[in-house]
Parts: sequence; C-alpha cells; structure tokens
Amino acid sequence: MVSASMVKELRETSGAGMLDCKKALEATNGNMEEAINWLREKGISKAAKKASRIAAEGLAFAKIEGNKAVIVEVNSETDFVAKNEEFKSLVNEIADIVLKNSPKNVEEALEVVSDGKKLSDIISEKVATIGEKLSFRRFEVLEKEDSQIFGTYSHMGGKIVTVVVLEGNDAELAKDIAMQAAAMRPLYLNRDEVPEDRIEKERTVLTEQAENEGLDPNKLPMIVNGRLNKFFEEVCLVDQGFIKENKMKVSKYVESKNSNIVQFVRYEVGEGIEKKEENFADEVMKQMNA
Repeated sequence: MVSASMVKELRETSGAGMLDCKKALEATNGNMEEAINWLREKGISKAAKKASRIAAEGLAFAKIEGNKAVIVEVNSETDFVAKNEEFKSLVNEIADIVLKNSPKNVEEALEVVSDGKKLSDIISEKVATIGEKLSFRRFEVLEKEDSQIFGTYSHMGGKIVTVVVLEGNDAELAKDIAMQAAAMRPLYLNRDEVPEDRIEKERTVLTEQAENEGLDPNKLPMIVNGRLNKFFEEVCLVDQGFIKENKMKVSKYVESKNSNIVQFVRYEVGEGIEKKEENFADEVMKQMNA
C-alpha cells in the first residue's frame, strides 16, 4: 500500500507533483528507486533540476468576475517563456482557480484541486513541458460593493499590472487611476497607511540632512515637515500629482468626479527578487548540457 509519507518522500526527491508520485509508486509496488526511474522515463522528474534556478521574469495578470477581482504574479526564468501562449494559459488558469476559491495564501492555493489535479501538480507538469522553473509567487483577491467599480491596467504586456476599487461607476476614471498607480509606483493609498516606523525613519533621515546642510536650527522642524510632505507625495497615491492634470492632486481630481479611491494593488514582475547575473555564453552551454 502506498502511504502519504512515501508520496511525500518521492516528491521531495524527484520534484514531481503529488499525483505523479502516487502513480509512480503504485506502478512500481512502492519501490522508491524504481519509482524515481519511472518518473524519469516519463520525463516528469526533470522539473526537479529546475528547482534551484531563479525565476524573476514572468507575468502579472488581473481578472474580474462580478464583485471580485484577482491579481496574480507567476514567474518564469526567461522573458521568452513569459510570452509563450502555454505559459499565459497557465497564468489565466491560476487566476481562475484563485478567483473561484479565494484561498488565504499561496500555500493554500497550491492545494486547491481543479479538474482532479492540485494546482501544485498542474504547475509541476507545466515545468516539465515548458522546460523552465515556474513559480506562483503571490496573489491578492479584492472585493467591491455594488456601488463601486474596478479599474485595471496592464503595462508592457503584463510586466506591471494594477487593480483599483473606486466609489461610483466611472469606468474611465477607474482606468485612469489604475494607470496612475502603474506609472507613478505609489506604495500606499494615503498617509494613514504609511507605517509609523517608516515615517519616523524618514523624519530622522531628513533631519540629519537638514542639519548637515547647516540650516537655521530654529527653522529645522518647518523644513523637515515640508520635506516629509514631499515624501508623502511620492509614496501615497492620493497625494501624487495626477498624470493627466499634474497641477491637481489625485485626491482632488477623484473628488471632482464625485468619487474616492477605496483600494489599489500594484504588481511589478520580479520586484524584490534578486536576479542572477550570468554570462550568456555560459548559460547557453548549461542549457545544451542540461
């Protein structure tokens, strides 16, 4: 009888999906060595060879269904694969699964079963067929009220994707704010969302800068507060200058349209991932010898 611990051990050894590991063990009467060979013969275990590689390319993608929206990031090793229709289909499938099941995190999402297969196994199979390490990195599910509207924007074919929730039903405004978030890279919606320790750290840096400039000590608090406002204008969406009306802040422009921004999410593919620099010729040789 094939136990769960045997399947787990084979999965860790081979890098293959749970379902494939179970099939391999059943086909070989639980013989671990023969099961590994079975997976190799089927071309499934080659996914394990990709596990240590860095996947920092890929796609971000947003999908809306009724009052729910999802934004996902799925990574690949190369931009070439990110443009592949099979990879795009996988990203769309992942978005569908998350949208329908609303898992709490990626780990929970990978355990969701769709058409008889866990999402983790679906991804492992694609690793084997596409030939690169693929990674479902993150997602966020957004929900809106009937009185609200979603706005989405995708830049550079899915390298930067944003989703916003606005009060009202102004689709053009929602798209404009999504474009704003994509272009201007805000980190927070408003000042209330900026962590207090981040504000204090910025205040300390700005104070030291002002002191080093030899400015009038009596005017330092006023100068620092002015520069802190500039910081908020960079990192807070509502405090930024609106890209279509730069003299007007986003908050004022949205207010002029009788609306307000409820929420936004911005994904930029690969942000925060340490990319490995390699000699192109060496990389070609590695691929040839793989």
